[in-house]
Amino acid sequence: MKVPSRRAASRGFTFIELVITLALVGLLSMFTLPLYEMTSTRLKESELRHALRTIRAGIDAYKAATDAGTLKREAGQSGYPSTLSELTEPLELVGKRDLNGSISSQRIVILRQLPRDPFNTDPTLSAELTWNTRAYASRPDDPQPGDDVFDITSQSTKSALDGTKYSDW
Repeated sequence: MKVPSRRAASRGFTFIELVITLALVGLLSMFTLPLYEMTSTRLKESELRHALRTIRAGIDAYKAATDAGTLKREAGQSGYPSTLSELTEPLELVGKRDLNGSISSQRIVILRQLPRDPFNTDPTLSAELTWNTRAYASRPDDPQPGDDVFDITSQSTKSALDGTKYSDW
C-alpha cells in the first residue's frame, strides 16, 4: 500500500485562488445590483400605472353615475367626487326600485380600497394623502386641488426610466 505524500493529502485552495474567486464574485455583484435597482423601479412604475388607472376609472364611474342620475348631485356641482375617500364609501343610489316596485335605499361602492402611490414612502399617510388632486375648475396647465377631484397625479418629483416625471403621468 502506497502512502500519499503530505503535499497530495492537503489539497485545498491557495490564497491567490481565493482572492481571484472573491474578485469574480464582487465583479458579478457589481453588475447585478444596478439591474436589481432597475427591476425594482420598473415594478414600482407598473404599480403606479395600475393605481392611476384604477383611481381614474373610479372617478369616471362616479361621474357617469351622477350624470345618469344614479347618484345624487347638488345643483351647481360638477358631478365628480368631493374627495378620493368618497370612492370607497357606500353611496346611496337615487330612485332605485326593488322587486315590489317601491323605492328602496340601495348603496354602491365604487372602489373597495384606494391604492397608495408606490413612490410615496411615508407609511403614516393615508392612501388619499399620497396623491395630488386636481379640481374640475382648475386650469390644465396649472392643476390645483379644489371642491372636487377631477384627476390625480403622483406626488413624486423623480423621473421615470423613460425620462418623464411621475407627476406628469
